[in-house]
Amino acid sequence: MTDLLKTSLNRRTVLQAATVGAAGVSPALRALVHAAGSDAPEKKEVKIGFIPLTDCASVVMASVLGFDKKYGVTIVPNKEASWAGVRDKLVNGELDFAHVLYGLVYGVHLGTAGPKKDMAVLMNLNNNGQAITLSKALADKGAVDGPSLAKLMASEKREYTFAGTFPTGTHAMWMHYWLAAAGINPLSGAKLITVPPPQMVANMRVGNMDGFCVGEPWNHRAIMDGIGITANTTQDIWKDHPEKVLGTTAEFVKKYPNTTRAVMMAVLEASQWIDASLSNKMKMAETVAGKAYVNTGVDAINQRILGRYQNGLGKTWDDPNHMKFFNDGAVNFPYLSDGMWFLTQHKRWGLLKSHPDYLAVAKEVNQVDLYKSVASAMKISVPKDVMRTSKFIDGVVWDGKDPAKYADGFKIKA
Repeated sequence: MTDLLKTSLNRRTVLQAATVGAAGVSPALRALVHAAGSDAPEKKEVKIGFIPLTDCASVVMASVLGFDKKYGVTIVPNKEASWAGVRDKLVNGELDFAHVLYGLVYGVHLGTAGPKKDMAVLMNLNNNGQAITLSKALADKGAVDGPSLAKLMASEKREYTFAGTFPTGTHAMWMHYWLAAAGINPLSGAKLITVPPPQMVANMRVGNMDGFCVGEPWNHRAIMDGIGITANTTQDIWKDHPEKVLGTTAEFVKKYPNTTRAVMMAVLEASQWIDASLSNKMKMAETVAGKAYVNTGVDAINQRILGRYQNGLGKTWDDPNHMKFFNDGAVNFPYLSDGMWFLTQHKRWGLLKSHPDYLAVAKEVNQVDLYKSVASAMKISVPKDVMRTSKFIDGVVWDGKDPAKYADGFKIKA
């Protein structure tokens, strides 16, 4: 241990470093602590809420593989029943962090998703890997994608019901966008309901909805159970879209900055580990399939995380844009334009009554500087620009440059 390290870490941190093992404290944490001139994590044990979905994997594996201990914290994963429950526990402090929907964090920050509280998106947990599932009953009548669904809905008039997982969340926005791209007004031409992810398949089985948008493994589960088909993946809607984030309150970040960094590092290292090899992905699938986490058969998880897809109608394909947790750091950067996109959709569908200051809100919520400092300490590359350009399923391009014009530019809107 160098003289520089001895002087930059106090005795308590050095003792903690010694307990990590012969290799000493993680070089990334050492660099970050030294750079910040600060101490070890202020809070040693943290509760992280998660919903039973494949994309909770980096939080779970950070705990299971002991990456949390490496950075001086103990992660206690807390299984939650619904996104509304996650929201409430984050806001009232029962949870320190959560594996959480991007749009939920923004909804709470602006008060459009329940009680208003200043929130923080620390990093993305995954890209891609959700899907739109239509019932087998619809598929049997020829509705297997957006255009054929629109055709059926026009010829067979009745109330059609579709489910998302939270009003301001990602799945609700994917479902709205997908329906509108097919010419179906999700507000006047269909009924949209909210159902917790693990309850989607059971609700479709008893005929409570015609379609749903949810994370895996519940789309593949619907195919395995013979009750649904995959009409589109969400990467078809927006390639490499952000999905779940590591979220917390702004208050927590301010009060426990070192704890926040340590948790980010542990989850980032778990993200790297998952994407590092096929065998790691398979081990992850076996772990998160367990009762304590997703509680499903490993065969419902392992195919789609490897990019092996089937649609339930005999078509199979390998999707290079499957769920990713790290992808050389491309996944985890909290682009301001991503946060702004959710706000444009909240405005489009009437969740926001007037245009917010899109960029200002994104700068408040997305902790870009904090992420950059953590990534730098871990030698993870970050993009040069906080904005990115994306082309959607309907051919419309989003670049973050004129969000109000973009939000108002859709033909189908509230």
